[in-house]
Amino acid sequence: MIEELRTFVLFAEEGSIQKVAQRLPLTQPAVSRQIQRLEQALGAQLLDRRQKPPTLTPTGVDVLARGREILDGFAKLKAIAAAPEPEGVFRLGLVNGLAHHSLAERIAAVVARFPQVSLRLKSGWSADLAEQHRLGLLDAAILLSDKSRFHEAQPIGEEELVTIASHTLIATGAQQQSRWVLSPEPCDARRRLAGRLAEQGRPLLVAAEIEDAGLQMGLVRQGLGLGLFPKRLLDRTKPEGVEPVEVAGANLKLDVLMVRSPHLGPMARVADDLADEVRAFISIFP
Repeated sequence: MIEELRTFVLFAEEGSIQKVAQRLPLTQPAVSRQIQRLEQALGAQLLDRRQKPPTLTPTGVDVLARGREILDGFAKLKAIAAAPEPEGVFRLGLVNGLAHHSLAERIAAVVARFPQVSLRLKSGWSADLAEQHRLGLLDAAILLSDKSRFHEAQPIGEEELVTIASHTLIATGAQQQSRWVLSPEPCDARRRLAGRLAEQGRPLLVAAEIEDAGLQMGLVRQGLGLGLFPKRLLDRTKPEGVEPVEVAGANLKLDVLMVRSPHLGPMARVADDLADEVRAFISIFP
C-alpha cells in the first residue's frame, strides 16, 4: 500500500495523471489503478472525478496530510535498516570504580554484536577520562560523578557506596573516629566523602591509599581503617571479615554517566549498547 500512497501524494503535487506517469514511470492507466486501489483499501473517495482534471475531495485532503507523514516515517525506517554496520576502532574510557572483572562478560557481548569493531578500553579516574574525551582521545567515557559537573552527559544509573569495617574495629566501637583506606586522588568517591565530612566539620583521615580494590579490602579486613564498597555487591559477594557500618555522612551516591562524541555516526550503536550493558550491570543488585 506504500506505493499506492506514494502515487496519490505525487498526484496531489502534480495535479495530473500524465505527469505522475512520467515521474514514476508508469502508464497512465496504471497510475489510475493505484489511486483506485488506495480508495478501495480506505473505503473512501479521494478524488472528485467530475472535475477536469480531478481534484481532491475533503477526505482526500486529510489523507494527503497523513499520507505524507506516513511516507516520511517509512523513509526513516528504511534509512535505519540501510545504516552501515559499525566498523573500526571504538575508544572507551571506563572509570576505575566500575572496572571490575564481572563486567567483562557484558563488554564482550557488545563486541560480539559488532564483529567489525575493535574495542580500545582504558580505565582511569573520571576527571582524567573526561579530559581525554574532551581532547578527542576517547569516543566515549563512562564516569562516576554528579550531573552538575557534566551537563551534557547521558545518565545511566546510580552507584551507592556503603562504609565497611573489620569485625575487630566494630567491636571496639571506634568506627566513627577511624581513619580510611581509600583510592588515591582524584578518586571521585574520595572527593565526595571528603566534602561530606567537611560539611560536618570533620577531616578526612587517610590510613592508606591504594588503587587495587583487592588490597584495599585486605587492609580494611586487617582493621587498618574504614573502606567504601558498592552496595549492589555487598549481599552478592558477602566479603569475609568485614561488614557494613553506619558512619555519619559517609554513605554516598554517585551518578553513573556516559559522555560521548556527537559525531560517532554508526558507532553510536556501539555506544548505546555499552550504555545499556553498564546500566544492567549496576542495576542487577539494587
